[in-house]
Amino acid sequence: MSSSASSKGGRGKPKATKSVSRSQKAGLQFPVGRIARFLKAGKYAERVGAGAPVYLSAVLEYLAAEVLELAGNAARDNKKNRIVPRHIQLAVRNDEELSKLLGDVTIANGGVLPNIHQTLLPKKAGSGKEWSSQGESTFYDLDDDSATRGKLTWRTQ
Repeated sequence: MSSSASSKGGRGKPKATKSVSRSQKAGLQFPVGRIARFLKAGKYAERVGAGAPVYLSAVLEYLAAEVLELAGNAARDNKKNRIVPRHIQLAVRNDEELSKLLGDVTIANGGVLPNIHQTLLPKKAGSGKEWSSQGESTFYDLDDDSATRGKLTWRTQ
């Protein structure tokens, strides 16, 4: 039996393999181990399954990527290179699903969405048409002891 120099024939220590984190195994950027530790320390349940922190990390990473992408677009629209809280506010409030998810969340230094109610906007002047309105209102005369009720109609042109 001849033993080659490259192989030790079962003698000696096996070559150590590099450790791979659970985040790397799952292909995630968010820390699976840290989230697992938080889930265990938080006492949300007596036991935490192996897949729960991986799934939660994936969900959080997806939400963060979605908000960052929309906020980056808002920053680019405002000709800025840096995302500030205002851009996050604009991104979240202009997206229907994120706005519903974060409806009760206040973003510090986020400001408000610019919004002017349609009834407050001036009427179109150059449309060429004359506008007219008509309607009917119900009124109550409370001067007497007995309240009288009447209808008021109008027509303008």
